[in-house]
Amino acid sequence: MRVMGRAEAAGLGAGAGDCPTWARERVAAALAAIAPLAAAHTAAVRPRLERVLAAFAAERLGVQHFASVSGYGHGDQGRETLDRVFARVLQAEAAAVRVQFVSGTHAIAAALFGVLRPGDRLLSLTGRPYDTLEEVIGLRGSGSGSLAEFGITYDELPLTAEGLVDEERLAEALAAPTRMVLIQRSCGYSWRPSLPVATIGRLCERVKALQPGCLVFVDNCYGELVQELEPTAVGADLMAGSLIKNLGGTLAPGGGYVAGDAELVERACCRLTAPGIGSEGGSGFDLHRLLFQGLFLAPQMVAEALIGAELVARVFADLGYAVNPLPGAERSDGIQAVRLGNPEALKLVCRAFQAASPVGSYLDPVPAPMPGYASELVMAGGSFIDGSTSEFSADAPLREPFVLYAQGGTHHSHQVIALERALVDLAEAGLVAI
Repeated sequence: MRVMGRAEAAGLGAGAGDCPTWARERVAAALAAIAPLAAAHTAAVRPRLERVLAAFAAERLGVQHFASVSGYGHGDQGRETLDRVFARVLQAEAAAVRVQFVSGTHAIAAALFGVLRPGDRLLSLTGRPYDTLEEVIGLRGSGSGSLAEFGITYDELPLTAEGLVDEERLAEALAAPTRMVLIQRSCGYSWRPSLPVATIGRLCERVKALQPGCLVFVDNCYGELVQELEPTAVGADLMAGSLIKNLGGTLAPGGGYVAGDAELVERACCRLTAPGIGSEGGSGFDLHRLLFQGLFLAPQMVAEALIGAELVARVFADLGYAVNPLPGAERSDGIQAVRLGNPEALKLVCRAFQAASPVGSYLDPVPAPMPGYASELVMAGGSFIDGSTSEFSADAPLREPFVLYAQGGTHHSHQVIALERALVDLAEAGLVAI
């Protein structure tokens, strides 16, 4: 093993688009090593797709449902059918799927504001939530109408040293009357395991035993169709997520969803629109076909993203970097974290991934502020849908310990190409050994 110098590494590529043999061989070896894992993810497509097809059949989906009603959207059969299909796929009593949701954070915020009232207590069981929820809750910023400004109190149960939910302290944390507990399924920007649905089910059972009237809300972003069951199938009262993540199948041009108990879904919709309108309004702008078709493709896209995540984990683990989760470990979402420990390495990998993107390959991702985030972010995301993380992308807050978070992908071949570029760039900078 030796570290390659910049000039030597640069000389290995004969021309634009060429990749040195050593980089191809390194990624090919990683791909061969994860072949059994790739086969398992591919095999999981069928039962997920059967669930989607069964939902389409049960709701008698036809081409007439692709059209939308303009204006208020009253009596929009396509929207109503879309809601029922998603509810079946998500194993929930009801769902509301809306392009009016700007993001997963928006859908989550609508659920929180729709259900919680002044004087209620919200308790996070998974430590500090994702950055974009901090201002929603009131942990950062002021004057924007956060939960705290409406008199809703917030507490959180810190994770254990291993990054797990501290179940031994759950009873203590729920000693005070609590209207809702928040569970973030995905690791977000934290170095912790994402929560398997079985763990979420166990937490739901314990919460209900300690406080029967307490609601369980799950931030389900990045987790849909990764495992056989969804949180609403194991006791969660309500959950929310984005359509430009898993369920959009790389086709949804925007939007999000809430799903769960029908009354709670309606309350979230009343926050999205207005009391008295709720889920009965909102045009689909003739985008329903893309949402239906994206859902049809979602099981396959999720499987490819998971194969790509295994590949990213294997390549960087072989280079000596810490990765989370490890190749072959249980996965509950599509995010792969790599602790690069170096801001230059982080920026180099993001630049390489951006250069391998289908859109904006000529752009140089540089750290910059982004609305809702506490730290500057560096993002590689040359995707057809702006900000889509169902397509291959990677991003990271520019802060210690400089962890890269990769996700999505329409086919793992795209990750292969991007990883080869990243290896070459890291070698040029003298940051990897070959």
